[in-house]
Formats: sequence, structure tokens, C-alpha cells
Amino acid sequence: MARFVTVAAGQLGPIARTATRTEVVARLMALMREANGCGCDLIVYPELALTTFFPRWYFEDQAEIDSFFEREMPAAETQALFDLARELGIGFCLGYAELTVEAGIVRRYNTSILVDQSGTITLKYRKVHLPGHAEHEPWRKFQHLEKRYFEPGSGFDVASAFGGVMGMAICNDRRWSETYRVMGLQGVEMVMIGYNTPVHNPPAPEHDDLSLFHNHLVMQAGAYQNGTFVVGVAKAGLEEGVDHIGGSCIIGPSGEIIARCATKGDEIALARCDLDLCNSYKRTTFNFDVHRQPQTYGLIVERKGVTTMADGAAVKRE
Repeated sequence: MARFVTVAAGQLGPIARTATRTEVVARLMALMREANGCGCDLIVYPELALTTFFPRWYFEDQAEIDSFFEREMPAAETQALFDLARELGIGFCLGYAELTVEAGIVRRYNTSILVDQSGTITLKYRKVHLPGHAEHEPWRKFQHLEKRYFEPGSGFDVASAFGGVMGMAICNDRRWSETYRVMGLQGVEMVMIGYNTPVHNPPAPEHDDLSLFHNHLVMQAGAYQNGTFVVGVAKAGLEEGVDHIGGSCIIGPSGEIIARCATKGDEIALARCDLDLCNSYKRTTFNFDVHRQPQTYGLIVERKGVTTMADGAAVKRE
């Protein structure tokens, strides 16, 4: 029997710094109702979906920084989203900034959760590949201080949900092949990825015209090379003076984009995904048991940076 998951990419337009959680949750609920009306089982929201993308600013006041973080999930402002999901019988994937205390130590993560149709959190993921920088760099048109405000997570777990094997990643994770492969080795069949990606890249402005191309390139490659669906969802548009790409899409295990948003505002794109289509790739071209040669891949985990040979001597590239 085929295993179908009808999924919506729940793209958001800009969120103002002055927007309240309640206002944002109302927008998320509107998208959820629209997705439910289209027969969706699951809606995927962007990274840091409850606030504006605050790492674009340098803050010195920790209390001001922490105002963007959630201390519990659901909380008073987000409970309505969970209640609606339970009422409609629809699941969701939500990105947010998480503040938690572990062994008496305050931790701050860029987090995503997967919630099933009963409103129960079934999987939590904390962003591993934090981009940007940790110190104030005033030469930039805007900051990207994720390395200052978050610490990295520690793995790419998957969960059995919605009749398949589900996994999550966040924004910059999508650019790293290891993200998909670790989940692929666990049999993942759908990877959900929220992102906030500026069009302009201050350290490499020559990439600006390629931002949307690169966005799709890496997710399509990850889908194909691991025989999995990928749902990539943007917070898009001109947010607090910074233009962000859209391009929210659903990608099949063939690597083809099968649904895509057309605007940079609040919008859904949806697809009826037959998870059994993954098997055509997992059992043939990318049959890991038959074709992988892990004994030759040691360098991938033994070395972090690039080392080249120059004049017969090893030279490390920073």
C-alpha cells in the first residue's frame, strides 16, 4: 500500500521587529487552515518563524537578545497553534530560537520541532552548521551573528512519523552534504528545512545573483543523492531593510522541484508525496549497502579544514 503524505511549504513574508508573537502565530494559523483546506497532513514553517531574523543586529544587552528566545514550547503565545493542529488533525514543523537550562547551564539554540497530528512534539533538532560570525563587524551592511547568539546542536536524528522516516535541518545545514547523508544512512524519506537567507552576502557579494540558484541546487542534490523528499521553506522578502530570497519548494527523490511558491509573501505550496518513490533511488543508484565505500571516506571526519600540498609540504588553509 502506497504511503502518501500531503505536505505544504508554509512560506512567510517579512516579520517586523515590532511584531508580537501573537500576531505572528495568527499568520501561521492562517497558513495552517489554508493547508488543511487543501487536504494537507503536514505544514512546514521557516527557520526562526516566530520573530524577525534578529542575528542581523549586534546587541550588547543579553536581556534584549533573550527576548527573541522561547523558554518553553508551547508557551502562552504558541499554544493556539498546537491547539489548532490538534483540532484540524494536521502536523507541523516549526523553527524558533530556544533558551533552555541544561545541568544548570543556560543554552541557546536555533531549533526546529516536528509536531504530529495530535499536537505532540515527536522530534527536536538544533542547528549544527551555524553561519556568520561571532564579533561585531560594522563594515557589513547588516550583521549575521548566529555564532554569537547560538551554540551548535549535536546531530541529525530522524523519527517515524506521518507513515515514514522524517528528519529536519535548518538553513545553512542545507549547504553541507553531510547533513543529508547522516539522515540518509538512517533511511530518511522527508527532510524539512526552514531558512532565512539574505540575497546579499557581505563577504562575497559576487554570489548575490546566485543566491536562489544555490538554494535550490543544494537541496535538489541532497534529495537525489539520498533518495528523499526535501521541503525547503523561506522567510522571504524585505525584512527590516534586508532582502531575503523566497523559492520555497518541495523536491522529490528524483531531485526535481515538484511544487514551489511564486511570491515572497505568506503563501503555501503543496504536493502529495508518495514516500515509496524513495525506494526507486534507495534500492538502485543509491543503494548504500551495495555501492558505498566508507573505508575510503575517513578524511571527511578526521579533518575539519583543507590541507593542500605546496612545494612538497602540507599547507593548511584557514
